[in-house]
Amino acid sequence: MNSRRVIGPFSRVEGDLEVTLEIADGRVSAAYVNSPMYRGFEQILHDKHPLDALVYVPRICGICSVAQSAAAAQALAQAMGLVAPRNGQLAARLTLAAENLADHLSHFYLYFMPDFARAEYRDRSWFAETESRFKAVSGSATADALPARNKFMHLMGYLAGKWPHTLSLQPGGSACPLEAAEQLRIVMLLAEFRAFLERTLFGDRLESIAALDSEAALLLWMKSHATRSDFARFIAIAYDLDLQRLGQATNRFMSYGAYGDGDTAMFSPGVWDGGRQAFDAASIREDVSHSWMEGDAALSPAEGYTLPRPDKPGAYSWCKAPRLGGRVVETGALARQMVAGHPLLLDLVKRHGGSVTARVVARLLEIALVLPAMEAWIKEICHGAPFCLPGMAMENGHGMGLIEAARGSLGHWLEVRDGKLHNYQIVAPTTWNFSPRDAAGVSGALEQALVGIQAQELDQAAPIAVQHVVRSFDPCMVCTVH
Repeated sequence: MNSRRVIGPFSRVEGDLEVTLEIADGRVSAAYVNSPMYRGFEQILHDKHPLDALVYVPRICGICSVAQSAAAAQALAQAMGLVAPRNGQLAARLTLAAENLADHLSHFYLYFMPDFARAEYRDRSWFAETESRFKAVSGSATADALPARNKFMHLMGYLAGKWPHTLSLQPGGSACPLEAAEQLRIVMLLAEFRAFLERTLFGDRLESIAALDSEAALLLWMKSHATRSDFARFIAIAYDLDLQRLGQATNRFMSYGAYGDGDTAMFSPGVWDGGRQAFDAASIREDVSHSWMEGDAALSPAEGYTLPRPDKPGAYSWCKAPRLGGRVVETGALARQMVAGHPLLLDLVKRHGGSVTARVVARLLEIALVLPAMEAWIKEICHGAPFCLPGMAMENGHGMGLIEAARGSLGHWLEVRDGKLHNYQIVAPTTWNFSPRDAAGVSGALEQALVGIQAQELDQAAPIAVQHVVRSFDPCMVCTVH
């Protein structure tokens, strides 16, 4: 028996999302992911002053606005030929890292874990404790995590002036120079956040989490921390539900590289496809064959354009279909750690593929990896040295800004002609992960990850397995359609 079902809208997702599932022989045989809302930021930027991009692009999203600012600043810096001073690089890196870690924390406590408190799991041995801890709004975890996140985000006052929609990130560095007293306050805020993480999220030192090097080590650690760690609680639930076998997509991963200075990066750029490969930005193309967009040929973002065509035959999404060398890739925290070669994620993917469990583990692992790095970066700030160089006027130029947001690889491409933005193209992480089919009929990462789910999972009004897979990518749909 074959059937077709449309699911949407999804709760606890930034923006609008609709998924069509085809069911055959008791399982999902095909999925079609639709981003149903068009926003048009790339058109808005046309003919604006180049520096106006720094005002507009943070407003693409209220969750990852710093990431948008960072990509725009990098693209403008490249077009201007500017290299930020060391202080500016450190401050910008700290600002982006603060937003990314806050996003990881929000995803775990507010978006992902509440699904395990749903009535579908009432017969599980862990349900009562999970409902008390993670139920949306009323769970005790919300009362723990939100104040910790709020205090941590005070960093943005010192580093960026405000959040979201800061103007501190500039082509020449950071427009918020830090005084010694502000530097000390940031050190104290990082220490307070570490205390929350080690007391509540992990129940262990960050360095111990970062040192986990295999699935066996993770499960052994989980057993010894089950009563005092939210991370351990997730691992126990995930393995009880076999989430390590759910949601496998391409098993091909891409990262632009994160927290670097142009020469080196904490998480290196590259592609993982059975092994580490070099990343080549010139091989990125955007296919629009199944998008409500003008055009037929797959173009590089530097040459592409965004012109809506809502009546296009065969189209089913406002999202374009970016491809790397013609291949579907997954991006995000899991991709960053696969490319960087972290042994825990390499082992999880080797054994089970890129799964729901692996994606969530990668996000929490990044918190344990990045916060100690932030503690080191803030101490490297040199007082009396510059934080920002003035931007330069330009009549013509090209620039590309490639950064890693919490959800994955974010790219901005711009062209300036006669002192105005002639073209501005954005490829967001969820554009990569939630893309429609391309001209060859190859599905995007989420579309692939949904195939194979058992049909009985679709009996409820809100399919729980589909929810887990979708949320494991932590989608931001408003960024997807710009």
